[in-house]
Amino acid sequence: MGKHREHGESLSAGGFIWSVADLLRGDFKQSQYGRIILPFTLLRRLECVLEPTQAEVLRAAQDHQAKPEAVREKLLLRAAAQPFFNASPLTLGTLSDTQTADDLMSYVQSFSQDAREIFEHFEFEGFVQQLGANNLLYQVVQRFASMELSPQRLTNFGMGLVFEELIRKFAESSNETAGEHFTPRDIVHLTTSLVLTGQDDKLRPHRIVTIYDPTAGTGGFLSESEEYIHQVSQEVTVSLHGQELNPESYAICKADMLIRDKQIDKIKLGNTLSDDQLAGEHFDFMLSNPPFGVEWKKVQTPISNEHKQKGYEGRFGPGLPRVSDGSLLFLMHLVSKMRPRQEGGSRIGIILNGSPLFTGGAGSGESEIRRYLLQHDLVEAIVGLPTDLFYNTGIATYVWILSNNKPAERRGQVQLINATGRASKMRKSLGSKRQFVADRDIEEIVRLYGACQEAEESKLFPVEAFGYRRITVERPLRLNFQASPERLARLDDEKPLQKLIDAEREAIKAACARLDPGQCFTNRDVFIKALKAALKAEDLKIGAPVQKAILNALSERDPEADICLDKQGNPEPDTGLRDNENVPLDESVFDYFEREVKPHVPDAWIDEEKRDPLDGRIGIVGFEVPFNRQFYKFTPPRPLEEIDADLKACTDQIKQMIEELSA
Repeated sequence: MGKHREHGESLSAGGFIWSVADLLRGDFKQSQYGRIILPFTLLRRLECVLEPTQAEVLRAAQDHQAKPEAVREKLLLRAAAQPFFNASPLTLGTLSDTQTADDLMSYVQSFSQDAREIFEHFEFEGFVQQLGANNLLYQVVQRFASMELSPQRLTNFGMGLVFEELIRKFAESSNETAGEHFTPRDIVHLTTSLVLTGQDDKLRPHRIVTIYDPTAGTGGFLSESEEYIHQVSQEVTVSLHGQELNPESYAICKADMLIRDKQIDKIKLGNTLSDDQLAGEHFDFMLSNPPFGVEWKKVQTPISNEHKQKGYEGRFGPGLPRVSDGSLLFLMHLVSKMRPRQEGGSRIGIILNGSPLFTGGAGSGESEIRRYLLQHDLVEAIVGLPTDLFYNTGIATYVWILSNNKPAERRGQVQLINATGRASKMRKSLGSKRQFVADRDIEEIVRLYGACQEAEESKLFPVEAFGYRRITVERPLRLNFQASPERLARLDDEKPLQKLIDAEREAIKAACARLDPGQCFTNRDVFIKALKAALKAEDLKIGAPVQKAILNALSERDPEADICLDKQGNPEPDTGLRDNENVPLDESVFDYFEREVKPHVPDAWIDEEKRDPLDGRIGIVGFEVPFNRQFYKFTPPRPLEEIDADLKACTDQIKQMIEELSA
């Protein structure tokens, strides 16, 4: 019952703290409330945590003021008996009412570096000045000074819940940008449960478990996964790691870690794709909700360089997706941080939109990434979610679960779970979020995943089922040739002829005009002989480019004409009739061709020169996951009689209305 009571206390404390918004109304936008309330909550909590040792810290600050900064910081941390300290004699309760802003900033500047940096990323000083200009600062300070946020009243877990509640309220109050740094709690809970379910062996007491989020946002995945693990076992040490691009989200995440008494030096600021600040590290569990469909043009140079120079030694060996959507780059980044299988392996949960499932044909960067993931048997399951779950988009989304240490029953297979129907309507929409996944549905989705069996919402496929070979089907070139006035006029459009001097060009046109305009040649070799004879009569010699230009101008495709042969006597392909066929990976391309192509186009053949760069076999390998196709149910149209009856009823009603109007 302790945890449930703490949840209740935390929610009421969060509501009380958020009531400060009443003071801000009118002078600040709704979207700014959190930017003021979150750093003040952090400030008051840190103050309450430091209170028991504050006198000791002030004494140490006095005694060691002449020492170098680095040495002094270590001594003050020791005196505080916390991972942070504040060397100021001030508190929120003792700030002056006449120079509140100066006192407050002096107080904040007296924190140790890690804590001080958080307030800088919140752009705290700017908001302090705004509060001062609106004569609100002292009132806000007094309100927070009166709040009881000591560890005796609220444990680190409880305070973490308060902070999470405030982050949620902040995200809701600014839902136009919430999607950039806040993943809805229901999606966090579902993804975390899918990744951590059945992992009791890794979560045995006294183990150290590492968790990583490369798009940490405000830290929702990190705090949720820690809570999940501690529900399984209190005696597991959880080490949280993350990186975040947005300074404000980074500040909120670090503040949340500090409040929960977690190491904050493992939370980094910067672009994960171009500047991985946890390079070389590997993790047990990884969770991520990267931005959907965001282009990576700004970081294209370092990423392309890593792909070319490091290959599979780097993060992006298999290939690069198109520059308009970088979500698969985050997936490959996570795969590079998997522990080796012999060390227990790793599990990944990542939320992606639909395009990583199928964008890009055979040989494209996206297809090669899918190929790598599937052929290395890393994809365990893909869960299709309902629409309208996120604050800033209503598009279809999917949770991918990956593992490099699959249990025996899952090896060589991929499970697709269709949870698109498991949505509950929200009482009040938040931006684009109109639906949520209720706890009972989360439990059912996790149960379907754990059962790993065929069911209405769950299907199992061998890895090869998503692969195919794209073969190039050629058909022979068939042309007829004629020196008709219309075709002769086309000679002027040919570039090789345009480059000739006027006299030479006119002589060639005259030679072509010698040919019988009524005669239609259906064999190219016969026509070339006639053309050469006409040129010889004019005493003209031409090169291959000019001859090609003449043939081009005087020819038209003709399915009844003879096949054009190359110098070796082989049929020349018609580029206009060239086609591609996707052959299932587990089928012979020749068997497929004989069955599906040859009966319809008997003169076609496979271009055997087009081979896959990796396996050297005929056809370029491609991989895609046609998720919706696997769960599509055909609904037969209504009987024609029924449709006719509806139409008649409708027309009768329209007639009646017209009669009433004209009466």
